[in-house]
Amino acid sequence: MFPSINPTSTKAWKKLQKHQNKLSKTNLKSLFAKNPQRFNDFSLQFEDLLFDFSKNLVDDKSLHWLLKLAEECGLESAKEAIFSGEKINATENRSVIHHALRNVGDIPIEVDGINVMPEINQTLAKMKAFTQEILTGRWKGHSGKEITDVVNIGIGGSDLGPVMVSEALKAYKTKLNVHYVSNVDPSHLGETLKKLDSDTTLFIVASKTFTTQETIANAKAAKSWLLDSAKNESVVKKHFVAISTNEKAVSDFGIDTANMFGFRDWVGGRFSVWSSIGLSVCLAIGYDNFEELLEGAFVMDLHFKYSQPEKNIPLMMALLGVWYTNFWRFNSHAILPYSQYLSRFPAYLQQAEMESNGKGVDRNGKRINYATSGLIWGEPGTNGQHAFYQLLHQGTQTIPADFIAFAESGFDNEMNEMLLANFFAQTEALMVGKTRKEAKVEMDASGLSSNEIKNLIPFRVFEGNRPTTSFLFKKLSPRSLGSLIAAYEHKIFVQGVIWNIFSYDQWGVELGKQLAGKILPEIKKCKKISSHDSSTNGLINGYLNVK
Repeated sequence: MFPSINPTSTKAWKKLQKHQNKLSKTNLKSLFAKNPQRFNDFSLQFEDLLFDFSKNLVDDKSLHWLLKLAEECGLESAKEAIFSGEKINATENRSVIHHALRNVGDIPIEVDGINVMPEINQTLAKMKAFTQEILTGRWKGHSGKEITDVVNIGIGGSDLGPVMVSEALKAYKTKLNVHYVSNVDPSHLGETLKKLDSDTTLFIVASKTFTTQETIANAKAAKSWLLDSAKNESVVKKHFVAISTNEKAVSDFGIDTANMFGFRDWVGGRFSVWSSIGLSVCLAIGYDNFEELLEGAFVMDLHFKYSQPEKNIPLMMALLGVWYTNFWRFNSHAILPYSQYLSRFPAYLQQAEMESNGKGVDRNGKRINYATSGLIWGEPGTNGQHAFYQLLHQGTQTIPADFIAFAESGFDNEMNEMLLANFFAQTEALMVGKTRKEAKVEMDASGLSSNEIKNLIPFRVFEGNRPTTSFLFKKLSPRSLGSLIAAYEHKIFVQGVIWNIFSYDQWGVELGKQLAGKILPEIKKCKKISSHDSSTNGLINGYLNVK
C-alpha cells in the first residue's frame, strides 16, 4: 500500500501557500502580457485533444510546487498500486481496477494472484454475442416479435454512466430505442412504459446484489406491467436480463441465469460503465462502437501511466483542482460542455467526483482539517450562458470552469461555428473581463449621456480573472469520449492521493438508506409516528394525514 501522508505537512504545501499569496496580487491578463508564449507553455496535445490550461491562475513556480506536492504525497507509488491490483480500497478490502475492463492490450492484471483478463474478455464476448442476438432480430419476445425498445433499470453508477454515454453517442444509435429508469418515483417508470409495447420491450435490471431497493422496486413494477399483458410468468425469460452477481435472487425473479451478466467487486459503481453495466450502451450504439469507447479510455490510461508529469493531462487537471480548492479556497467547479450530446456529463461527474472525494476522514481514520472535493455542477453551453453565466462573470464567488467542445458536429457547420465562437469568447471574457474605462468607451459610443454613464458604469464592469480550462477535440466519437471520461477518472484518483483519502468507498450513501428502511414499515402501519425527531415525526404524520 502506498504511504499515508498528510499533504499539509509537506514542503510543497507550505511553498504553495506562500506562492498563492504572491500570485493573488496579479491577474491573468498580466500573466499573458509577461509571457507571449504562455499558450504554448501551458497547453498539451493528446491524440486529437487540445488541452489548454493557460487561462488558469498558475505560473511556472505554481506548477513546479504542485508537481512536487504530488511527488511528496507518493503519487508514483499510488499509481503502481492501482495499476498492479493492490487493494487500495482498504475500508472495503477491495482492489480498484476498473481500468482492467478497457485493457484492450490484454496486459495481464492480477488480483490475489489471479489474472482477471480472461474473465473480463469472456464477459465482453458474452456482451457482444447478446448484442448481436438483439440487433439481428434473432432474439424474439414472447409473441415472436423482435425487440424494438430496451429499458435499463438501475440507479447511481448503474444508470448515470450508461445514460450519459448513450446520450453522448446518439449519433451512433442503432435501430433500438434505449430508455433509462432510475428513480423510485413511480412517474419515472410509468411515463417510460406509456410509450412502449410489452411484446417488443426488453428490460435490463442492473444491480450487483439484486437487492438495491429502488432498482428492485422498479423491476417488480416492470414485471407486473409485462404480466398484465402476457399473463404467463414464463415470458419473463424473454423480456428480462440481469446484470448482477446474485444468481439465486435473479433466478427467483424469473430471469434465466444464462442471461445474467456479472462483474467483480473491484468495479466501483460510478466507474462501471466499462463493465457489463455497459450492456445497454452496447445495445444503444452497437458493440463495435462500445469497443471504440474502451479503446479511447485505454489509450488515456497509458498516457496517464507513462507520460512525464509535466505532460500528463489528468495529472494537470487534478493539480489545478487541488490548487483552487486548497489554496485559493474556491469551493465549486463548473463543467460546461459545448455539446448538447454531453448534457448528462456534468451529472455523471457529480457522482464520480463527489462520491469519490467528498470525504472528511483521512486514510488513518483522522478528521481532515483541509478541504477535499468541492461542488461539481454544470450545463451545456450555450444554454448555460442564458442562465448562470451571470454568476460566473460578475458573482462574488470565483468558480473555475472546464469548457469542452468539438471542432466538428456532423450537422449544420454555420451553427457549429456560432457555438464554437461562444466557446472561445466565454473563456476569453471570463479571463479579460471589462474595465471601467472600456465600459465608458462602449457607453459613449452608444450615445448615452454622461449622467446615464455615471449611473450605469458600476453594472457594466467585469472583473475578469476567472480561471478556465479548455478541452477541444476534433469530434465527439466513442474513442474521444472514452478518453475524456478516463481523464476525469484519473484526475479523481490523483486528488484522492493528495488529499490522503480513500476515494473508492462510499459509506456516505448508506445512512439515508438505512433510515429509509426503518421508516417504510412505519408508514405502512398508517399509525401516528413518534419515534423520530419532531420534524421527521411531523413530516411523516403530515403525509399519513393526507394519504
